[in-house]
Amino acid sequence: MRHGWKVAALAGAAMLIAAVAASAGVDFGQQIQDQLHARSKDLFGVGKPLEQSSAASIGQSEALANPLHLVTLAGGLKATVVTAGSAPNVLDQSALWPDDTHPQWLVTCNEGGTSDPGLVRIDLATGQSETIVTGTASCDPVRRTPWGTIVFAEEAGGGPTGGALYELSDPVNTTGVTLDRATGTFSGGVGTENLAARPALGRLSFEGLAMYPSGLVYYGDENRPATGTAGGAYFKFIPSAPLRGGPRHPSSLDDSPLVSGSIYGLRLGLRGGATDYGQGTETGFGQWISVCTEETCENADLRADAATLHLSGYYRPEDSDIDENAAAAGNVRFCGNNTGNEENDQSWGETICITDGTESEALSNSAVPEVQRLVEGSPALAMPDNIGFQPGARGNLVLHEDADTGYLTPHNNDLWDCLPDGTDDNLQTDGCERIATLNDLTAEWTGGIFDAAGKHFYVSVQHNISGFGVVIDITGWK
Repeated sequence: MRHGWKVAALAGAAMLIAAVAASAGVDFGQQIQDQLHARSKDLFGVGKPLEQSSAASIGQSEALANPLHLVTLAGGLKATVVTAGSAPNVLDQSALWPDDTHPQWLVTCNEGGTSDPGLVRIDLATGQSETIVTGTASCDPVRRTPWGTIVFAEEAGGGPTGGALYELSDPVNTTGVTLDRATGTFSGGVGTENLAARPALGRLSFEGLAMYPSGLVYYGDENRPATGTAGGAYFKFIPSAPLRGGPRHPSSLDDSPLVSGSIYGLRLGLRGGATDYGQGTETGFGQWISVCTEETCENADLRADAATLHLSGYYRPEDSDIDENAAAAGNVRFCGNNTGNEENDQSWGETICITDGTESEALSNSAVPEVQRLVEGSPALAMPDNIGFQPGARGNLVLHEDADTGYLTPHNNDLWDCLPDGTDDNLQTDGCERIATLNDLTAEWTGGIFDAAGKHFYVSVQHNISGFGVVIDITGWK
């Protein structure tokens, strides 16, 4: 073994340090955690973080009387109610409209059935909710595109009738429209002409969407491994007619970059002529494998394609978000959560980040994609679901837990604020702090999104005990 004496020396030094720490009764990991607590205002912009999850579970009457009793926040943070009592009760991801700087509405998916409101519009001034579209199956991800439209999609499984993606040009003047999932057409209500299906992105269980100004889109299939299958794969959509020269708004839905394109799937492992792929190869370099091109992509069963092409699999890919600091430098980097399975396997989940060169390189498939873990889950931070980068110099991101609140001990789901990786040797976050916890064991955090200044964080308390959709606005970051 090369450099064996160095390995032995380092191992001996580590054992000596551990022995000294043990003899002194010092928990070095706890010391690091204490330092994060002490510097929380500088590092996270909050006062005293929460030491542990809440074990409380308030009743329906209390939640109806004061929805803010559903949450406990870290020092310095405060919350106001955006909506409670008028919105459907399975509110998930949101987009701010008309922009992130001076938003007037939340355009929000309701993760219900086809007879429930699917896409809704929430007035930030009044909290009033109006239904834009009914007929979706488990509407979950929604984004305002860089070219000035709204896209929303379904977490409705794989197969030829699985989840699909849709585009909306005018969310304020579109109301009460009904989707026919079988045909991808819209009828009734007001503003059907403002809606279109986007079969070019295929079918799967949509959750995360990372969208770039050219129309380049990254997304995952919220699928778990089962009886030997690899789990959910990640995909890249390259439009046939990318938007060039900076953000611009197409004149009509027909000019959207999502009308036509090619789809590629991520497969990691380049060793041995790119044959070193399969179970166990889930980080590092990889390549984008061609799945389909243009017409052949329409309504493609991407879950079946992932199995056929041996794409890399993860345990239920969930939400993802663009690293805007990387995007400002012209680079593609987005991070997403894979939930894992807390109760059955003590697989706590993870946050991974994917890089793909510059946006131009990503469009031409000339970059080598890379996947690395940023956050490793734990019994404290289990089954991460939604994710949101906070705008600003810190580059922090907020993770939402969707854990089993009855496993091991009663514990509520939390919001975690995580630092980016610094200049240290590893590639993982430099630390996370618990900044909020729920007081409702039936509920979960979901769909959190920051405004442009990183001062307002709009987040849904989904499945909460009140029976209504609750969205709160968390402020107070320094």
